[in-house]
Amino acid sequence: MPEDTAIGEILWRPEPSRVAATNMARFARAAGFDTADHAGLHAWSVREPEAFHQLLWDFLEIIGDKGAVAVRLAAELRDVRFFPEAALNYAENLLVAPDERPAIIAHRDDGTRRAVTRRELYDLVSRLVQALRAEGVGPGDRIAGIVTNDIESIAFYLASAAIGAVWGSCSPDFGPAGASDRLSQIEPRLLVAVPGYGYAGKDIDITASINAVAQAPSVRRIVLSGAPRGDYAKPAATLEDWLAPYAPQPIAFHRQGFDAPMVILFSSGTTGKPKCIVHSAGGLLLQHKKEEVLHCDLKENDRLFYYTTCGWMMWNWLITGLAARATLVTYDGNPAYPAPARLPDLIDAESITIFGTSAKYIDSCHKAGLAPAKTHSLTSLKTVLSTGSPLLPPSFDYVYADWKADVHLASISGGTDICGCFLGGNPTLPVRRGELQGPMLGMDMAAFGADGTPLIGKPGELVCRNAHVSMPVGFWGDADGSRYRAAYFERFPNVWAHGDFAEERPSGGFVIHGRSDTTLNPGGVRIGTAEIYRQVETIPEVLEAVAVGQDWQGDQRVILFVRLRDGAALTDDLQATIRARIRAGATPRHVPARIIAVPEIPRTRSGKISEVAVRDTIHGRPLGNDTALANPECLAAYRDLGQLAQ
Repeated sequence: MPEDTAIGEILWRPEPSRVAATNMARFARAAGFDTADHAGLHAWSVREPEAFHQLLWDFLEIIGDKGAVAVRLAAELRDVRFFPEAALNYAENLLVAPDERPAIIAHRDDGTRRAVTRRELYDLVSRLVQALRAEGVGPGDRIAGIVTNDIESIAFYLASAAIGAVWGSCSPDFGPAGASDRLSQIEPRLLVAVPGYGYAGKDIDITASINAVAQAPSVRRIVLSGAPRGDYAKPAATLEDWLAPYAPQPIAFHRQGFDAPMVILFSSGTTGKPKCIVHSAGGLLLQHKKEEVLHCDLKENDRLFYYTTCGWMMWNWLITGLAARATLVTYDGNPAYPAPARLPDLIDAESITIFGTSAKYIDSCHKAGLAPAKTHSLTSLKTVLSTGSPLLPPSFDYVYADWKADVHLASISGGTDICGCFLGGNPTLPVRRGELQGPMLGMDMAAFGADGTPLIGKPGELVCRNAHVSMPVGFWGDADGSRYRAAYFERFPNVWAHGDFAEERPSGGFVIHGRSDTTLNPGGVRIGTAEIYRQVETIPEVLEAVAVGQDWQGDQRVILFVRLRDGAALTDDLQATIRARIRAGATPRHVPARIIAVPEIPRTRSGKISEVAVRDTIHGRPLGNDTALANPECLAAYRDLGQLAQ
């Protein structure tokens, strides 16, 4: 087996017959390229955006009025407009062909299995659309969800899109503060929620989180997917009662412009409350369908699975698979409950063809000694997708040795910011150990040095040099666009800087080395330090704290440094209190792996805590600019700590 750090060895190469039958090969031929010339196809997609996007719309069979122009160029990338004359509806594209084929097969970790056909899903969305309109919800109104990954949440998402409303959701494991910090900002008119949820045999009530969001003045009603469990801050109805007056009927889809807002996703909240990132209906539809149909080779009647919650962008991505007339297989709960092989069991039970998960899950299966190749059939499986954090070279080896030798393993990378991918798989190219196969079509990707020079074979800042359909509409509440501009376009003039350290390889593939900002990323889930601080600061013994991510065993773990009041000691009891407070007020993922007392916390000369200085110090990296610190000498307390070596 190769050294753990070695990259680039070809581990899988698709058979010529498989290449010729892919959607990517069909698209290449439609564009006038030989299927072996993917580099030429990608270069054309960047060089000729008008021709590329015109063909993409037609090839993907987008339903709607396209208009005459695909791309309206502008001096600034963020001002470029795609399909400025178009009118479409996202849900109309997903609810096409309402027949008796399965649309969603939904599993929970308690063993529950439910399924709906495409006709049944259409009918449920129809009833929801009628109820929403009767409630007075219309285009541009916000609907908030604290929901599980299940049939009802997907139907609500589609109903929201069908009427032109804007959806924002989080998973039910967010505590009251975490849920409110996100959903209350967008001033929702309606709150959709599960009264509680199950996880690994436990039943968890979320009444407190529901009420934290429902207290927002904008919320007029709560719709509960399940029986009420307590008293609620606003009038509440069960989904069954709320839908009772309505029978299925043809849906009058509200077509809007390509850039019409449809979804609000939430940033990690590193520097305060999470940013509300507004995504468009057209952007999500075209980007997701491009990635799924071309880069993942998703076809009609395929069975698409991604392990995700409703608070992660992969949930939105998964749902769009319905537009390809695929069947979605969903799972809610602990992926290793009641046994480590729960998800491989699901692959065989439901004939899953495309299986998506996180790099952390693959690594945990490896460490648990799971070998589905010996215990399962996996006959249906043709593609494995991995995202959330970099898939390390040993994990590539593990999948091909212990899962399936003939499988397309695609490590993909993008983010909440674009609700899509910059880099990912290609079913016509070989898979190389440790590498993402290359950029998505239409994305002009590079790794920049500090001076803006493209680098090959060296890590730099991951950038996108052209406009792309999945750029956000903007940030909620950012009327002049200044926060949006600062987030992506200030590092390099008129270039999207994504916040990843990446390396472009001579093969044309990429390697992601980690985050270049201070967002925490344990288990591939981006979380913000401010959410941790808000909980820790309520503990009397703690004066202040700094949280950073430590690279650890192929993943990242949260390290919390605390400065205590005089006379206070970091006892086991105090550590337990800190962890409990964070778990209750944020999520279990925010809970630090190590808590360490320090005498002082580094600050910039403007008084801001310097997370970057702490992060670089514990990793033994040189500081970029210690003159910016008011107290650089305090960093000595963060060096060579034994607690961080175990």
